[in-house]
Amino acid sequence: MHFSVRSLISAACCAVLGAGLLAGASTATAEPAAKPAVQAGSKVVGYFTEWGTYDRKYYVKNIETSGSAAKLTHINYAFGNVTGGKCAMGDSYAATERTYTAAESVDGVADTWDQPLRGNFNQLRELKKKHPGLKVVWSFGGWTWSSGFGEAAKNPAAFAQSCYDLVENSKWADVFDGIDIDWEYPNACGNTCDTSGRAAFKNLMSALRAKFGSGNLVTAAITADATAGGKIDAADYAGAAQYVNWYNPMTYDYFGAWAATGPTAPHSALNSYSGIPQAGYYTSATIAKLKGLGIPASKLLLGLGFYGRGWTGVTQSAPGGTASGPAAGTYEAGFEDYKVLKSKCPATGTVGGTAYAKCGNNWWSYDTPSTIATKMAYKNQQGLGGTFFWELSGDTSGGELIKAIN
Repeated sequence: MHFSVRSLISAACCAVLGAGLLAGASTATAEPAAKPAVQAGSKVVGYFTEWGTYDRKYYVKNIETSGSAAKLTHINYAFGNVTGGKCAMGDSYAATERTYTAAESVDGVADTWDQPLRGNFNQLRELKKKHPGLKVVWSFGGWTWSSGFGEAAKNPAAFAQSCYDLVENSKWADVFDGIDIDWEYPNACGNTCDTSGRAAFKNLMSALRAKFGSGNLVTAAITADATAGGKIDAADYAGAAQYVNWYNPMTYDYFGAWAATGPTAPHSALNSYSGIPQAGYYTSATIAKLKGLGIPASKLLLGLGFYGRGWTGVTQSAPGGTASGPAAGTYEAGFEDYKVLKSKCPATGTVGGTAYAKCGNNWWSYDTPSTIATKMAYKNQQGLGGTFFWELSGDTSGGELIKAIN
């Protein structure tokens, strides 16, 4: 079941897509007050996809064996659904029912048929036992399931109550530490178009904070579109900032082969460069725009993609070339994991603070350990709250990219 945020890309809709987040937190198992809070700048948030346990065979155990669990401060579990004005399970089999063998389990013990909780949720519980400081947030929405937020926005209090009841279900309340919303996009067009108004996002986040309280995390993945009158301007992200612990601006997917003939352009540039196809479609423009709205730097995390986007039918090595369509990918045309690209199509150059690669007639852009180091220097210079990335299974088995973050 490959159900990606990016699996349904419509050429008409846009170049700034992304991955969503939602977190659930338990008040019943609140940590002692003496535990120091994570300081601004040091958050490392990685997405774990519910569907990645199918074709990709990426299990919670892989977070541990790759060394990633020791580097992460937070995991965003993607995604819960938003339907009928409420938060809902995504894939309940993957989340709570799949039986894990001893070899597949974090703790090396096989699940039994009669244990009260199996699936990813139980594996995350086991991972948290090994890493007591690790927080897990249940992410709701994403590209495909954002169409439900318009209905949710009609009654924010009822939506917040439904989310709280689901995240804090007694069977798994100890697994989750807050809620994250990935609405793509409030009062704008993504996979579908939303017309709920500029205040809808602020009202939704206010209701979630009121319900989840100060002891739980409330976060949101937000658009990276820094153009004048673009998606950031369509919603009151500054007004909603008071209700969130932090925002994850999706500073990736600025460009891709939904523009089938090109021009080729890096999907996650840090800075502008000569010939960029769209002004404002780069990371530092997004951060500058959000900070300019008065959102504190400590509430903004720097977004990274652990994957590349690519075209085929390309003759030019440098960015700006023409193409004939998306390059072939393992799970999705125009999309490939870093762990595959690093050897299949090694980087041949850098532009705008990210890397690109030309191999045969294919052209890809993606981040490498060295370009991540450049982005981390920027993150520190800007005083940002930390880093987040989409998503864990794109990294190498030894956690090459997450180690570059740290």
